[in-house]
Amino acid sequence: MKKSKKISINKKNKFGAEILCIGSEILLGNIVNTNSQWIAEQLAILGIPHFRQTVIGDNPARLKEAIIEASNRSEILITTGGLGPTPDDITTKVIADTFETPLEQKNDILIDLKNKLKNKHSKLSESQKKQSFIPKGAKIINNYSGTAPGIFWTPKKNFTILTFPGVPSELKDMWVKEASDLLINNNLSKEIISSRVLHFAGISESSLADKIPHLLKAKNPTVATYASTGEVKVRITAKGDNLKETNRYIKPIEKELTQIAGLKCFGVDNETLEELVFKLLLKRKETLAVAESCTGGGIGSKLTKIPGSSKIFHGGVIAYNDSIKQRILGVPKEIINTYGAVSKQVVESMAKGVQKKFKVNWALSVSGIAGPTGGSKLKPVGLVNFCIKGPKTLLTWEERFGSNKTREDIQKLSVLNALDRLRLSIIKDE
Repeated sequence: MKKSKKISINKKNKFGAEILCIGSEILLGNIVNTNSQWIAEQLAILGIPHFRQTVIGDNPARLKEAIIEASNRSEILITTGGLGPTPDDITTKVIADTFETPLEQKNDILIDLKNKLKNKHSKLSESQKKQSFIPKGAKIINNYSGTAPGIFWTPKKNFTILTFPGVPSELKDMWVKEASDLLINNNLSKEIISSRVLHFAGISESSLADKIPHLLKAKNPTVATYASTGEVKVRITAKGDNLKETNRYIKPIEKELTQIAGLKCFGVDNETLEELVFKLLLKRKETLAVAESCTGGGIGSKLTKIPGSSKIFHGGVIAYNDSIKQRILGVPKEIINTYGAVSKQVVESMAKGVQKKFKVNWALSVSGIAGPTGGSKLKPVGLVNFCIKGPKTLLTWEERFGSNKTREDIQKLSVLNALDRLRLSIIKDE
């Protein structure tokens, strides 16, 4: 039998970071692993390249093997999961065993546990105490909302481990408050990488890309387009020694993109269409109500996620059944019989009805065929009608999103399309 060649790893050329997520529940598909994506984004911000993501179940032998492999090829290993009090929370012990280092109990963690578990005057259980042990020489990464702290440890030259619990909210809080600074202060961050994301509606990814071929070829900053349901995103990413430098690279590209796309560019970074509608109406001291059929309250749901939305959003009617369109919104039965529930005539009547009932400045209505059944040759699945009624505006239109789309996609596209047209209508109504 031919012997397999042993792979040699050049330990002098170790570079970048790895992400290791621990938990059999991830492998079994019981939970979606969002932690890797978020950590990857944070590493990019810090200018720390990373080239590998691994998921390991709650198995000590396989976990130890993964840690050893990472220590031989990377400078940084970031783990999530396995830090709690239960028997399958093995991360800390396996890490210590891997580098033949004893665990030591930290009184600071014990006090924190007692405070969080409201157990100041009684003994903690052995399983709870387990969380207070960390490898000798490791620093604590405090957990501000949960009970399991993480560690920052350099068990061997040119190799640092950071551990976090698997709960996304706890991980993010620990990273922002402590871990990011630890990476920077220990010279593990190479350079600054900054990104800005511009959001576009009413234009396809290919059409937008055709307008900016010269920008897509740029090296620093780089420009990339991403399509998602109902919108296109353009990410501008720059490298530099500091934020001031990266922002100087990003700003002219952002300006050029907004000039090319005009009002089709609706937001930056985390801005949403509903937030922009809210801000526009709040500035004008005007109000809004909605009448929804196929979207089932999706527009209202988006708006009410905004704190203080009651200042502009008075409410809505989910008129899914035709009888509700008639009795609550006052849509004449003969209009429905003549034109059908999915028609410009019906959505116009719905918008006028909800505007009158709620006594608002603006009304938005929608009725469509979300599928997968209910379509016809004249009115196929994916046909959606809309109406916006404002102080100086009466706009009705239809969209054909396509029968190949899922019901969920058609509903989402309808919500985003309606909010975008409302945004543009408010701007033009001034």
